[in-house]
Amino acid sequence: MNPQFKKTSILPLLIALALGVAAALIVVPALATPPCGVTITSLAPLAQFDEIDAYAKIDDWKARIKTTGVSDLHVVQVTIQPGGTIGWHSHPGLSFVIVKSGTATVYDGDDPTCTPHVIPTGGSLFEPAGHVHIVRNESTTEPLVNVVIQLVPTGAPRLISEPDPGNCPPFICP
Repeated sequence: MNPQFKKTSILPLLIALALGVAAALIVVPALATPPCGVTITSLAPLAQFDEIDAYAKIDDWKARIKTTGVSDLHVVQVTIQPGGTIGWHSHPGLSFVIVKSGTATVYDGDDPTCTPHVIPTGGSLFEPAGHVHIVRNESTTEPLVNVVIQLVPTGAPRLISEPDPGNCPPFICP
């Protein structure tokens, strides 16, 4: 068999394969829920930490953190105006939230009953990595102000927009 013929007959297959791979790499945006009435302000410069392997124990209280690779630590203030929302989202790392003023209403993406978790001023919330949720300010008069501390892999976004899981009535931005 002619070697030239082999190359020619394989060429269309390679082109089709390449086009298929290119098509697979095209990202189709998910139907994410956009934020509405949200302002994010950095409260401290971005800090980076090398690997962490720490353990603490005081009486019955224990804590452990172990990271691999470099981590970014963000300290931000998230203000959500009355009727606003940050949209359905998750985080690639750990998030500690303190409600500075107002009332946060949080809905979990995996809760089929769409039960609101109401967190008043002075309350707090821990958001584990990958957990899909939405934070809303259901007040009609008072802004919601949260202070958020996040530890994420270096270069990762603080927040990942997620599609509406469909377990709660749709949120309409005023």
